[in-house]
Amino acid sequence: AYYMIKESLNATKKSRDAYIERFIAPIHQMLTAAGLRYHMKGRTKSIHSIWQKMKKQHCGFEKVYDLFAIRIILDSAPEKEVADCWKVFSLITNRYESNLKRLRDWVTVPKSNGYESLHVTVLGPEDKWVEVQIRTERMDEVAEHGLAAHWRYKGVKSSEGGVDSWLADIRAALEAGKDPHVDDGVSTGLKENSVYVFTPKGDLFKLPIGSTVLDFAYLIHSKIGNRCVGGIVDGKNVSLRQPLRSGQRVEILTSNTQQPRLEWLNIVVSSHARSKIRQALREMKSRDSVMGREVLERKLKNRKLEWDERALNQLIKKLGYKEAGDFYSDISEDKIDLNASLDTYVELQKREAGVAERAEVRSAETFNLADATPPVVAEQEDVLVIDNSNLKGVQFQMARCCHPVYGDDVFGFVTVSGGIKIHRESCPNAREMRERFPYRVVKVRWAGKGGSTYPITLHVVGQDDLGIVNNITSIISKEEHIMLRNISIESNDGLFYGELTVLVDDTTQLNSLIKKLRTVKGVKAVGR
Repeated sequence: AYYMIKESLNATKKSRDAYIERFIAPIHQMLTAAGLRYHMKGRTKSIHSIWQKMKKQHCGFEKVYDLFAIRIILDSAPEKEVADCWKVFSLITNRYESNLKRLRDWVTVPKSNGYESLHVTVLGPEDKWVEVQIRTERMDEVAEHGLAAHWRYKGVKSSEGGVDSWLADIRAALEAGKDPHVDDGVSTGLKENSVYVFTPKGDLFKLPIGSTVLDFAYLIHSKIGNRCVGGIVDGKNVSLRQPLRSGQRVEILTSNTQQPRLEWLNIVVSSHARSKIRQALREMKSRDSVMGREVLERKLKNRKLEWDERALNQLIKKLGYKEAGDFYSDISEDKIDLNASLDTYVELQKREAGVAERAEVRSAETFNLADATPPVVAEQEDVLVIDNSNLKGVQFQMARCCHPVYGDDVFGFVTVSGGIKIHRESCPNAREMRERFPYRVVKVRWAGKGGSTYPITLHVVGQDDLGIVNNITSIISKEEHIMLRNISIESNDGLFYGELTVLVDDTTQLNSLIKKLRTVKGVKAVGR
């Protein structure tokens, strides 16, 4: 079989090389146009690999699935590595049909031995499958030479050359027929300051004395540390608390359901592991805070209560929290009786709530428009009729707290400076304005559309899937008379939270856009 495959490879070398060139030519163009720095390697699978595939696929050499392999190696900054790998993935799968069943993502969560790469199989010209491996130079160094070689490649020295000298001592002891494990001259230096352990591939790592399996997991990669549930040390299953000794071979066990815990700070001894655990805990707290805020918003809507920042801050303080984030985190973890807290919130809202425009409160008798100097505002078209003969000609502005759009049910609120702010009937501050300052509320109605456009911020929540942002912006760009003014995207735990500021003509246009955005695959919610 070996010689048969070898002869077949030799006979088809020219055609295979030509095929690889045709396959990578458009990829070169796409990556260059995207401004990425990279180099590419094209190859045919090894004879052993082809033979294994022939046996597994029960076919001859000519019908072997994914005979070709391409490796794209990116020159990326550390903070851009993951994003750049997925960017290349997106470009390639937009060009070639992909088999997502054969997608292997070791970029998001590396293998326990530190291997990082993104593998995808795509259908190239002539309906031939090609495996594409996407990685950065750092990832390639680890894959080719191991983690220890990577640190040396980066110029990091292990104990001022102590590792190399230790290995040299062991080699000399073995050549002399001695047992290095009982040779005090070989092992003494190691026991005093550091622990040296091996990965399953044989890479050697140095850790502080007293380090545990968890320390080692974080030394390999923070994502492996965050998912660590234990280890295999010299062939035996151990807990993540297990202290390590020099010369042991350590493999890390991970689980996608594992999360860092506060007590882990008492398990690890290395400053590197402590730093990564604290960072992960902060990120988890931030994520829980976002989830808790969403839970609170839903509860408020269910009880038909408006979001009142001032009353909410009073509630948080009353419950003994120094930071709002801790309050929201406890909500997400169900540590708070939310119904009782909302009862308190209602009482505080009645006593402490204030209008968005805090100013001197005047009675109906003392309020006089003659004393006011209307501000210069942007909206000067006659698109509104104010149903009050005493206020004809008074300038108005659209309120920024609710951003009214032509077609919304609206009302006017006379400001202390004499101008009028136009609010939506559903404005978060509407009820309070009507209850506390009914004499300053005036009826208004839309007179005509005019030529104005209205800024509106849409809140979008969805799965953080590849290409979803492009799909959203693509829909907006196809809409006539709608302009995307600003976009802000945050991602937490597989979800993205976006704020899109767009300019629209009226509510009909706005509602149509919202309806279309809700049809985008992966989008969970869209609202004002």
